[in-house]
Amino acid sequence: MVLAACEPAREKGTLRIGSSPTGVPFSFVDPATNDLTGSMIDMAMAVTEAASIPVDTAITPFSALISSLLTHRIDLIAAAMLRTPEREKIVAFSKPLYEYGGGLVVHRDAGPFADLRAVRRLRVGAQVGTRFTDQLTEAGVANVATYESLADVMRDLDHGRLDAGYGDAPVLAYQLRVRPREKLRLAAEFVSPGKEALCLIMRRHDPALARIDAAIERLRPARLAQIRTQWGLT
Repeated sequence: MVLAACEPAREKGTLRIGSSPTGVPFSFVDPATNDLTGSMIDMAMAVTEAASIPVDTAITPFSALISSLLTHRIDLIAAAMLRTPEREKIVAFSKPLYEYGGGLVVHRDAGPFADLRAVRRLRVGAQVGTRFTDQLTEAGVANVATYESLADVMRDLDHGRLDAGYGDAPVLAYQLRVRPREKLRLAAEFVSPGKEALCLIMRRHDPALARIDAAIERLRPARLAQIRTQWGLT
């Protein structure tokens, strides 16, 4: 495992996968091995193996993933970064691996919260650089605090510094499942603005993208579905 800030020279033909360490269950660092793991890492490894592309990995902050890709410090992003029209202008997205929307975590006795309009007057935490900060702005939520990770959002929400936390629904659900917080709940009544595609991300015009897409098509019916199920993604 290497850090994006001090990566060694890669072997010729090796594709470097960059991913953030804070996106459980999509990508995170296993404390026992200090290696990247998670559903996106497993799917990226399965896809690149099927495409016969050798890889290594680099731990990269979420907010630095696209800039690291564009400056050739990494070659592929495997993280909880949704496909959006704005991002499609500067990077290339593979065929979808998974689709999901936003989730809202609130204090247990608060609500109901049918949609983002219900939190317009509240202080809401979200992860910096994500599609979900854009959705909050589009919904007219003015008091938004941004954090490096959703774990940080959950901490401040649990301590009463926030009224709500908004972000990747599978990440929030996973965190509450593995570490229940008595004061908080994932708002079951909440309806996300919509689902968006989660893909592998590469530089535009990268010739390896066609091989990646072909491998995804071959693996989608069985192997990729199996990986998602193993990580509790339905």
